Amino acid sequence: MERLLTMFEEADPFSTWWPTIAALAVGIVITVRTIMSGQRCPNDNQIKEQIVVITGGNSGIGFEIAKALAGRGGRIILACRNMVAGERAAAIIKRELGCHTPTTPGDDVNPADRYFVEARYIDLNSLRSVHQFAQQLMAEFEHIDVLVNNAGLVFANTQVPTEDGFERHIQVNYLAPFLLTQLLMPHLKRAEQGRVVFVSSHAHQAAKIDFDDPLNVGTWAVKFHPRDAFAHSKLAVILATRWLAKELKDTSVTVNCCTPGLVRGTRHLRNSPLMSAICIKVITYPWMWLFMKNAYEGAQCAIRLATDPQLKQVTGEYFNDCEIVPSSEAGQDKELAKRLYMQTIKTLERVTKLTVDKEAVTAGNQTEQTELKELTEE
Repeated sequence: MERLLTMFEEADPFSTWWPTIAALAVGIVITVRTIMSGQRCPNDNQIKEQIVVITGGNSGIGFEIAKALAGRGGRIILACRNMVAGERAAAIIKRELGCHTPTTPGDDVNPADRYFVEARYIDLNSLRSVHQFAQQLMAEFEHIDVLVNNAGLVFANTQVPTEDGFERHIQVNYLAPFLLTQLLMPHLKRAEQGRVVFVSSHAHQAAKIDFDDPLNVGTWAVKFHPRDAFAHSKLAVILATRWLAKELKDTSVTVNCCTPGLVRGTRHLRNSPLMSAICIKVITYPWMWLFMKNAYEGAQCAIRLATDPQLKQVTGEYFNDCEIVPSSEAGQDKELAKRLYMQTIKTLERVTKLTVDKEAVTAGNQTEQTELKELTEE
């Protein structure tokens, strides 16, 4: 024992470079991980009793958004396709928040019961299901304060359309959320300040949209690679956000979109090539841990958009890491945004008998020449 202690006492840490190299490597890893984790929501604003609807709130980013907003006092509706997972998520959120809620002597109320979190069924693969969900919600609540269109899919089979006849990515990631937003708009307008948050993606930067077929319904659409179809749908989200904000400029409703960044640990990756085999998982996971956010970190931007009073007048913007950033050049094309918006409205009116604000659409058509003239001048 004495010999061992003597060895440690006489050891010279500066006689080798390995401790320095190890410390430097650890420092680099921590620095990279800190940078890649992104900015946290810069406020702790409470949204007591506000009605918040979150699609895909049973897992991943949606779950973290729901838990954060429930903790801030919101009444949370988890809009889910998997009701078993949705009800389990609601129970977990209430239990976890309840465990951190202080109690007072004589208080016989279960802390978990102080949080309103429940799951409701919706399937974005079916526009009929979107209608039914919206009708039930509007019948029960007098207004809705926040709608977070979070649910989406990637790497789906582009050759198998939805029951409504659309390519799956464009319907689940764009058309169905757009329809839900339109259906709930009267209730959002009744709120003191309605907020709509669309979740987009960095992938939109690689997308291209055919001006004559912005909804990707042409016969060639089945040739889309799932990656391209996903990027296309997320670019459509940004374009629709910008034009919808223009349509709502004289109302109390704001519409913004955000990217959560590259996020691991979500169901988005279940069909990814990175998850195709155990050996690939073993090789890629350390790099995913280093360069990708977890679900909690990916949720921060949407949390800010749903709660920050400083964004009360901000609308039609694209956010990353809780800050406004420029989107791709295509995502800023006003003429393309108008074209997409108008075709979306016409398509949904034809397919689902959607009732929209006729005055707004008529006014939009009457000012089309003026808009095109302004675009030309710009």
